[in-house]
Amino acid sequence: QVQLVESGGGLVQAGGSLRLSCAASGRTFSSYGMGWFRQAPGKEREFVAAISWTGENIDYADSVKGRFTISRDNAKNTVSLQMNSLKPEDTAVYYCGATLQRYANSRLFYKYWGQGTQVTVSS
Repeated sequence: QVQLVESGGGLVQAGGSLRLSCAASGRTFSSYGMGWFRQAPGKEREFVAAISWTGENIDYADSVKGRFTISRDNAKNTVSLQMNSLKPEDTAVYYCGATLQRYANSRLFYKYWGQGTQVTVSS
C-alpha cells in the first residue's frame, strides 16, 4: 500500500511558477508509475503528467507540454511537478496518483491518490 501527500500549492500570478511535490510512504515506491492529475470546480479530474517506474517514460497533457516538467526521485520516494508559465486555466486542485501500470494517462488505472493541493493562478 502507498500513502501519498502533496505539497507546494498556492496562489501565483499568471506567468509565474510553482513546484508541487508528492511524498510517498512505503518501500515499493519504485514499483509504481506516478502521475499528476487536476480537477477544477465542476469538471472531471484530468490527466496532467505521468512518469514510469524508472523515469524513462514521461507523458504530458497537450495543455501543459513545454510548461510543466514531471520528475521522480526513487531514493527519496518523491515525485515532483515543476509548473512554469502558469495560466489562469491551470487553476485546480492537483492530485498525485500511483499506478501499478508502468505509467498511465487515465485516472482509471490509478489505485492510490493523495488528498490534493490547491493551485490558484490569478490573471
